[in-house]
Amino acid sequence: MRKNNSKWKLVTLVAMIFVLCLSAIPAKTVMASTTQPKREMRAVWISTVQNIDMKAGMTQEQYIAWARKTLDQLKASKLNTVIYQVRPINDALYASELAPWSSYITGKKQGTNPGYDPLEIMVEEAHKRGMELHAWMNPYRVTMPNQKLTDLAANNVARTNPNWVIKYGKQYYLNPGLPEVQNYLVDTVRELVANYDIDAVHMDDYFYPYKIANEAFPDQAAYKKYGTSFKKVDDWRRDNVNQLVENLYTAIKDTKPYVQFGISPFGVWRNKSLDPTGSDTRAGVNNYDDLYADVRTWIQNGKVDYITPQIYWSRTLAVAKYGTLLDWWSHEVQTYAQTHPVQLYIGLADYKVGVDSDAAWKNKMELPEQIIANRSEKTAASGQMHFSLRSMQNNKLGYATIINQQLYNYTALTPDTSWNDATAPDKPTFVQVTKEKAGRTIEIIDDNKTQPRKYVIYRFTGNKEGSYTDPRNIVDVVYNTDGITTFVDKTALAQRSYIYGISAVSATGVESKEIFVVQADK
Repeated sequence: MRKNNSKWKLVTLVAMIFVLCLSAIPAKTVMASTTQPKREMRAVWISTVQNIDMKAGMTQEQYIAWARKTLDQLKASKLNTVIYQVRPINDALYASELAPWSSYITGKKQGTNPGYDPLEIMVEEAHKRGMELHAWMNPYRVTMPNQKLTDLAANNVARTNPNWVIKYGKQYYLNPGLPEVQNYLVDTVRELVANYDIDAVHMDDYFYPYKIANEAFPDQAAYKKYGTSFKKVDDWRRDNVNQLVENLYTAIKDTKPYVQFGISPFGVWRNKSLDPTGSDTRAGVNNYDDLYADVRTWIQNGKVDYITPQIYWSRTLAVAKYGTLLDWWSHEVQTYAQTHPVQLYIGLADYKVGVDSDAAWKNKMELPEQIIANRSEKTAASGQMHFSLRSMQNNKLGYATIINQQLYNYTALTPDTSWNDATAPDKPTFVQVTKEKAGRTIEIIDDNKTQPRKYVIYRFTGNKEGSYTDPRNIVDVVYNTDGITTFVDKTALAQRSYIYGISAVSATGVESKEIFVVQADK
């Protein structure tokens, strides 16, 4: 009896160990074997409005420390872009002659100078890590709910030009129907692009404000003055937004042609019930009729470089399924690609993971599976943007760990915008690799007349080159620093020989056809 009992104990123990081993395996490890794209937008929104992702009142030293720590975390997670909110309301997180300093940086009255330039620091630190910086602005919003105009800085245009302002609900907005407002907004973007080394200007879904039940938007005077050629006020409003988008695009390209213009609209253009060419959804809000944002027109006319619809719903939500909308937006971009290519990225609802009323968000695989859907060959999506930094850092249910370890486990270049300039840069003039205790120091010398914006550093173990299309061979992406660029490969082992291949990348993301190859012996 004792021997038999011991036997069953042994069997039970082995079974328990087997079950424990299975439970220790990360969810759906099969994802690790899925094809990793060499180019993919992997961005996160850093929201400064109401200090969602950034606290107020930091000194310059504290701000720099926060920026470096934040960007180091994102870099380690293989993200390649930050969407930094620099105009949360009619203010600025940068030195501007057209808008007052934001209270969200100082925690004090709007217009208080923090004594340093948050955007300048963020651009510099992002580029040091090979990451793009997209400057995020909100065009029309003047205040948050329950703020008074007297809370604003005295030089805020909402106070110096009160006739530009409309109150709707509990907030104030610049009137989109006024030419003076449009000219002002174009000037602010032109100033921003001219003065800062940003990679893109980014606008989100706040065009005309989201509708309030039983309250009309009070723009009838402007419509009467400027909208006489439109039979319906809705058409006039859409035209106002279309004009702003087109004029912003033109101002950006006239200032720095390579700087991208991207917009992140609400996730539904129109429901099929309103338009047979709309998506098979039953959303309570849509861009075209409620926000007066005719996103299809911007795609068709090529007045954006990328579009990032906020598909903030699960794959099983009946009224607006993720996959349904992914397919719809893909179709739109593919339909007009011959007229003007536009990159399609998807806005993901990290903030819903583990907390939303839709039970699908209680599954830690919901968001990772959405990324996998984006990578399907059937879609036009070239990556995603995560909302927002705080949610990624909170890592509810461990979803971000799954993404980092299984989907973002190799470096990816950002997608190109070759329609702005398809010229491929020359490879670097000279590359020298020096063996150090901490790895290999790579010095890139570039005397070419046309300087590239970035370099891609590939590494192959041994004495033979491998594939330059496989992201597993990318060590890092670095920004060109005035023709002499230094990078330390800390992951190189002292007792191994390597071959390094260095390519150049233009400001529009076009990679050089030739690679500078150098042997690094052990």
